[in-house]
Amino acid sequence: MSAKPILAVTGGTGFVGSHLLRVAREAGYEIRALTRGWRPPEPGIAWVEGALDQPASLAALCEGADAVVHIAGLINAASRAGFEAVNVGGTLAMVDAARAAGVRRFIHISSLAAREPDLSDYGWSKAKAERVVAASGLDWTILRPPAIYGPGDRETFELFKMARRGIVALPPKGRFSVLHVEDLCRLILALVDRRETWLRTYEPDDGRPEGWDHRHFARTLSRIFGKRAATVAMPKLVMQGAARLDRLVRRGNAKLTPDRVRYFCHPDWVVAAEARPPEAVWTPAIRTPTGLKDTASWYEAQGWLR
Repeated sequence: MSAKPILAVTGGTGFVGSHLLRVAREAGYEIRALTRGWRPPEPGIAWVEGALDQPASLAALCEGADAVVHIAGLINAASRAGFEAVNVGGTLAMVDAARAAGVRRFIHISSLAAREPDLSDYGWSKAKAERVVAASGLDWTILRPPAIYGPGDRETFELFKMARRGIVALPPKGRFSVLHVEDLCRLILALVDRRETWLRTYEPDDGRPEGWDHRHFARTLSRIFGKRAATVAMPKLVMQGAARLDRLVRRGNAKLTPDRVRYFCHPDWVVAAEARPPEAVWTPAIRTPTGLKDTASWYEAQGWLR
């Protein structure tokens, strides 16, 4: 690779991608980022207008790049076909574009959900996308992040809102891992030129050995707001009913879908210790209580928490 690697990034306008562009630019990387609509020029970022289903734009994105970082994907869809079209079809399109442009390094952002492909259509699509990457013949690395949080995230934001109000509705009893978005971005960049990480799948987290119990996490979050939040474990049947109601009210924009209910109700979303990235490559730098506090401060500063 050149002294100043050029990264071809998909999903650069999303939560993780926008943080990656900032961190990579600060680290001196040159960036090409895919965008569906026109965006004003930014120092260090060359925006490439297009989409995953537009091969010409993907060819332009990859031309002359040193590495592809594929982040783009759907976390919510109305059907398995919707997930497959973007998460699988989009990954295949990026693999084809990288091969055609001669870009060997391919970093694929998957999800811990891929570990349980029979549990949800989302997890099924992410697992199938991983198989596409593994069969690509490229110098790939797959990352399976757990729940990602940080400034700008709208998924975990709901938890912050509930914690501030003093009552947090939770899935049934279980444990999960978390990771601050900036730690994830640091890991992605650490992988770019590390040959020993080729053809490996990693599950990064905040370093907490057994993850977080749902109630403990909610109470840790509530203490940031000076509260002792009440926690309510929602039975699966209640969550399924809420998903049907959300579909009736918000139709295609529903956030709590039956697919997500199955995902949320799984009791073990803790990363596997043996699948963590090597310490010589990366270790998490942000303690979760600190990261949660900083994220809450960002939400408050932006007027999200009222």
